[in-house]
Amino acid sequence: MTIMKGVDLEIVEYLFSAEKECREVMKVTDRYPELTFDEAYSIQEKLIQRREMDGVRKIGLKLGLTSKAKQEMMGVHEAIYGYLTDDMLALEWEPVDFTDFIHPKAEPEIAFFINEELQGTNVTAEDVLRVTKFVAPAIEIIDSRYLNFKFTLADVIADNCSSSKLIIGSKWMSPAGLELGQLGMVMTKNGQVVQTGSSAAVLGHPAVSVAWAVNKLGERGKGINKGDVILSGAVSEAISFEQNDTILVQFAELGGVSFSCKSST
Repeated sequence: MTIMKGVDLEIVEYLFSAEKECREVMKVTDRYPELTFDEAYSIQEKLIQRREMDGVRKIGLKLGLTSKAKQEMMGVHEAIYGYLTDDMLALEWEPVDFTDFIHPKAEPEIAFFINEELQGTNVTAEDVLRVTKFVAPAIEIIDSRYLNFKFTLADVIADNCSSSKLIIGSKWMSPAGLELGQLGMVMTKNGQVVQTGSSAAVLGHPAVSVAWAVNKLGERGKGINKGDVILSGAVSEAISFEQNDTILVQFAELGGVSFSCKSST
């Protein structure tokens, strides 16, 4: 069974209202177990269009499942992507509000600032680096709309890959001369080290991950644009956080980025 016309829009409204009202819902595949990845990406696109109707603007892309270990764990052979929108941008100097989330987690990321259009199905990491003006340290806050953060791959694609917020550090560097494929990373929560890792965890090199996304978009006749921000994928496991927590991510050479979470009272 494939998703019938009309049902996809019903799913879009279901996920849109869950996000807007900040509440957990049952995963889509509980009702539509045959949902394919292709259909899930179509739903994701319509979900973003629905959010654009609500006044948001696309600003780039985010990658998920960029670690080979995570792919094996999920029984898949490729990464996934979702869209970033302008209302997801949070600022380092303004605490995020815990009431905006359901069950948030923070991931250390490297952000790519794209300086010219790139489209195709044979795009390489070198092509990506050529069009990247700056890279910067970033944190993505992911927050699945699904009950207990449990879902299948098709579910998470439809839900725009759990996208919620992103914070970009203030140190922006040209990728030229940076060992971008092996940057060490330390993540702390309230001063305690909770994760360490290397940018090599992102498909061997973060630019490889971005190239994968461009090629995947190319299959749908799309690409990335000048001015886009791309989060290339998590450098380590995601970390849950609560009210009053502070998360800091520090990359060798690339510098740090942090955020704090204010309590709801």
